[in-house]
Amino acid sequence: MKQSYFDSMKNREKVLKAVNFILLCFGSLLFLSPLWWMISTSLKTMKEVMSFPPTFFPKEWNWDNYIKTWEAAPFDLYTINTVTITILVVVGQVLVNSFVAYGFAKIPFKGREVLFAIVLSTMMIPGFVTLIPQYVLFANLGWLNTYYPLVVPAFFGSAFNIFLLRQFYMTVPNEMIEAARMEGASHFYIWRKIGIPLTKPALATVAIFSFNGAWNDFLGPLLYVNDENLYTLQLGLQVFKGEMSTQWNYLMAGSLIVLLPVILLFFFFQKYFIKGINLQSGGK
Repeated sequence: MKQSYFDSMKNREKVLKAVNFILLCFGSLLFLSPLWWMISTSLKTMKEVMSFPPTFFPKEWNWDNYIKTWEAAPFDLYTINTVTITILVVVGQVLVNSFVAYGFAKIPFKGREVLFAIVLSTMMIPGFVTLIPQYVLFANLGWLNTYYPLVVPAFFGSAFNIFLLRQFYMTVPNEMIEAARMEGASHFYIWRKIGIPLTKPALATVAIFSFNGAWNDFLGPLLYVNDENLYTLQLGLQVFKGEMSTQWNYLMAGSLIVLLPVILLFFFFQKYFIKGINLQSGGK
């Protein structure tokens, strides 16, 4: 009886695992279907795009649609501009937020908890509330039609990133910090040599979030950039959309070109992203 009970339990677990696997596969296909439709449309001719019933796979794989799309607009210039902004934003977000979070976690000072609560309270303020004051400030500084409004705020910290990194720094044993201090190490040295290596998963998460935000930012460049030579990929894609409003295959090709770096980034760094966003696993 006992053996048959355990056998039935094992069979039930196998059935449940199989059902879960099938449901996960179905959900994955469901969520990936829009992406595949974009890829499929980008490889079709306009005649096939407009045909009815629609085809799920291209009859002819027109890879030259991507070449024509790239040559139809200065996407090389837009890419250089976007990469420049994104790199600066990622560097600023990772370094500044990491250093501030270390201070809140490991440097005792009067009013630390109150100041940290004030920093967290800024997360409750909608971004559109500060939009006009920021624009007026940057206009008075003469930063309009430059990249300064898009890059400089990244070097002043982010409440969410500070909170995320502080949770990781709290898991670093205080004895390790105290031992380094007794050896004469400064907090800057401890942060650089001990803090950063121990919080790589969290730093990778912040870097991914920052990359995604800067790469896909449309409102910021739309507000502050007027010169077409300074356009980012998001602005350039909107210009391209206006010129190719009826060429759906080229529009999908352009959209995929802009989207591809984000997909590849998450695909190659998903392990660090998942580990970093899980505060409990990151602390182990």
